[in-house]
Amino acid sequence: MDTFLVVFAACMAGSIALCGIPFGLIIARNLNGIDVREAGSGNIGMTNVARTAGASAAALTFACDVGKGLFSMLLARTFLGVTMPEGFSFAVTDPGFAALTVIYACCVLGHVYSPYLGFHGGKGISVGFGAALGLHWPIAICLLVAFLLLALPTRYISAGSICAAATLPIQAVALWHLTPWSTMPLILVSVVVIYAHRSNIIKLIRGEESRFSVKSSEGTSSRRSRVPPTKRRESEQNEDWR
Repeated sequence: MDTFLVVFAACMAGSIALCGIPFGLIIARNLNGIDVREAGSGNIGMTNVARTAGASAAALTFACDVGKGLFSMLLARTFLGVTMPEGFSFAVTDPGFAALTVIYACCVLGHVYSPYLGFHGGKGISVGFGAALGLHWPIAICLLVAFLLLALPTRYISAGSICAAATLPIQAVALWHLTPWSTMPLILVSVVVIYAHRSNIIKLIRGEESRFSVKSSEGTSSRRSRVPPTKRRESEQNEDWR
């Protein structure tokens, strides 16, 4: 048990350290010379990278954020599995699964409160999806479905993200019958991610939230580039995305 606790603590610290790496900031700066903290919404996540640095940087950011969450969970599964006390397992209804949900929470918290950026970071969606793939892949699929239900028809990434975060503890109990100890870290993740979107919630209520757009090679969003030049000024006055 002592060995398991030491490994568990190391996995928690390692997940925070790995998932705290601000790939969006690093990628946008190296590919485009842009500090995303000073452009667009100021967020280091994929959505703001898409708006300010373009599709290639956004795709790479998404892949790295998903990858770091998945990699952290797979490492934790490997090392915790070797040292787990007899009688426990990683079955979703087993108390041992709680160890993995704690690591999952560390992945998201490390990204949202990055230790490399003064405990500021992204909003936890991409890394949360990647980590969910390593936690229990059906959870990740349900999160993706919840996200797409709102994000696709509205093009509000924040609305889909909030919806996905809100469903996390609900599906944990209703679909997977997780124990209370396994569910509590997921409730924490849900609250943290929704709180990270608090400014987006206010903008959604006011009708001021930006819809998803991608910066084109000419330096404007892909949607804006399709507007004829003679009508662009009129269009900009009526847009509800900026």
